[in-house]
Parts: sequence; structure tokens; C-alpha cells
Amino acid sequence: MTHVTVETHDFATIGETTLGLDLYRAPQTDAPLVLYVHGGGWRSGDKADAHTERLAPLAAYGVTVASVDYRLVPGAAFPDQVHDLKGAVRWLRSQAPSLGLRSDRLGIWGASAGAYLGSLVALTAGDDDWEGAVGGNLEQSSEVQAVVHWFGQSDLLVSGSRTDVEAGLLPFAFEAGLLGVRSVVDAADRARGLSLITRVSAQAPPFLIAHGDRDHVVAPSEGEALHHALSRAGADTQFMLLGGAGHEGPEFNRPATLAMTAAWLRERLMTSSAPS
Repeated sequence: MTHVTVETHDFATIGETTLGLDLYRAPQTDAPLVLYVHGGGWRSGDKADAHTERLAPLAAYGVTVASVDYRLVPGAAFPDQVHDLKGAVRWLRSQAPSLGLRSDRLGIWGASAGAYLGSLVALTAGDDDWEGAVGGNLEQSSEVQAVVHWFGQSDLLVSGSRTDVEAGLLPFAFEAGLLGVRSVVDAADRARGLSLITRVSAQAPPFLIAHGDRDHVVAPSEGEALHHALSRAGADTQFMLLGGAGHEGPEFNRPATLAMTAAWLRERLMTSSAPS
């Protein structure tokens, strides 16, 4: 694999919590930049997750990756996580000249719970209610110009409405935990309002959505529903169903999958126009 350098930076401090990101630099000096958001059901995970099999290999294909930490439940209350990610986007834009990064057009790439958060960042562009002030740099745009959504939720109510048998197979209630309730049914109206599907429009950035057809944690219908909603709205969207792949399956880290993802990001981000 082409040599990839890694460096760590802190982008915000909230109380006693410091948030950082790991920067995996692509070999090309003019490589586009994507923010990576790890999974873990919003209550676990780390920016270093999958660094060997996923993050460094994608950078080797020509896209610089900034893998970011965000506050986790139950210590953090939603939408703190979205505010953290928007703060990271603004920090990257503010520091891009000194770090030698391209940030005029910036992508966001998330896996599982991180895919939902990254997509929400993309679909709330320009909405002050979602912006927050984490890390400052409020003169910078937090908009993103491309989204890679891997096996994530698109509707918290649908995804979280599992049978007792299904729920018993999971370590905790992911979606309910994000909302701070015992069951998503207890916050059904709020969960419906947080559906990605209700937020799509023709102005949405391009989406690349990938799901495994054997995913028993987040059903592939979640990715399909998001794709169809974006398509109906007139947005640029592509859906990829990986045969035989389960949730976080190794198929997502295969060279062919990562090379295609990197090529899609380069094609969508390698322009000189700045965000509006």
C-alpha cells in the first residue's frame, strides 16, 4: 500500500472534554478531503476504529481522511454529536491553509451510527438550529459537498422498532439510547421528525449509499429508502448493495469497495468552486 502519514489534532474543547481528529494524508498534495464518522451505536467507538483496514487504505487511493471523535451517549445529549461534527468541518476549513489541505469542497463519510450523523450534517446545511458553536470558527461554512453513507439508519422510528426477539439479540437499544428514552415508541413524534427522509431535497449534496444485503442490525431497506427519497427529490444519489455482507462486514473494506468509494469522492469533490 502507498505510504500514508497520520497526524493528530485537537479541534474543540467542551468543558473537560477535548475532541480530536486523526488526519490520514493522501500521497497527492491536491487530494480532496473527507471527514470520517465512526459507528458504535452513538455510545461507543473511537476515531481510530478501522484505521488499518479502512481509513489508511482509502487515503492511499487519493482522498485525505480526517477521522473525528464526537461526544457519546449517555454523557452527551443529542444533537451534541451533530454540533461536534459541524465544529470539526469548520475547524478543517479554518486550518486548511496552514495544514496544506483542500477544503473548498469537503465530503463526509460515516459508517452505521456515523452514517446517520454525517447525513444529518449534510441535510441541515444553513439551519441555525443544528449549527451549534463547538470549536468556534463560526465564520466558516459547515456545509459538505458529498456524502458517503455506509449501512446507517435513515428513519430512527422504523429502524428502532424491533421485535422483542430482535431487540434481545442486540447489546442495547441504539436509536432509543440516542434519544434518551427506553424505546423509540416513547418518542415517536420526535423520532419521525429526525428521519433523514423528511429532510431530503433537490439541494442535497450527492450521496453514495452502501448497505449489505445480510445486515441484521440496520436493515438494508434503510439505505434503499434514503436512496429512493433522494432520487424522487431530484438529488444526485447512488445505491450499492453488497451481496453477502452483514453489518460492518469485511466486504466494505475490500480494495475494490474502497477504490470505488475514493473514485466517487474524487469525482464529486475535485472542483475549485467554494461552498455557498
